[in-house]
Amino acid sequence: MAPAVSKLRAEAGFGALPRRALAQYLLLLRLYPVLTKAATSGSLSALGNFLAQMIEKKRKKENCSQNLDVSGPLRYAIYGFFFTGPLSHFFYLFMEHWIPSDVPLAGVKRLLLDRLIFAPAFLLFFFFIMNFLERKDMAAFSAKMRRGFWPSLQMNWKVWTPLQFININYVPLQFRVLFANLVALFWYAYLASLGK
Repeated sequence: MAPAVSKLRAEAGFGALPRRALAQYLLLLRLYPVLTKAATSGSLSALGNFLAQMIEKKRKKENCSQNLDVSGPLRYAIYGFFFTGPLSHFFYLFMEHWIPSDVPLAGVKRLLLDRLIFAPAFLLFFFFIMNFLERKDMAAFSAKMRRGFWPSLQMNWKVWTPLQFININYVPLQFRVLFANLVALFWYAYLASLGK
């Protein structure tokens, strides 16, 4: 009887872990919204780059545990922590304030603001900061922009437009950065693959 009771307690404890983690995340989100979103963005951005490297190694049929570039996830963590999290937090607040829900066609206006202004500017900023973090010169930045900006922006519009429509119109404000970070986990893997 004792092993069955102990097994039930272990299962109950394991089931409680996600609830406790969510409760802790919500508390941190309420107490330190920018810092929490920055840390989440940094972590998921680094994970996205790590996954991109793993996918690339599998594609080339290389040993996944050898020759991982630790500077890649570090750069993405820095970008996510210092730029993605805070900028996204304030952008969503600005959008909510500037285009309130009760404005006619608010969802469409917000989506257009995001897709036509924020997305191109944020992508340009991404390329610029990554170029800086990779310690490359402006000639390398210009070459990367000529080669990668337009295809990246087109892919951004294809991938992110329906997801941002959902995010802006149906996801509660405090979870929009998290939602975007989860999508960005795969998006950053795509962007990292462009650098190779």
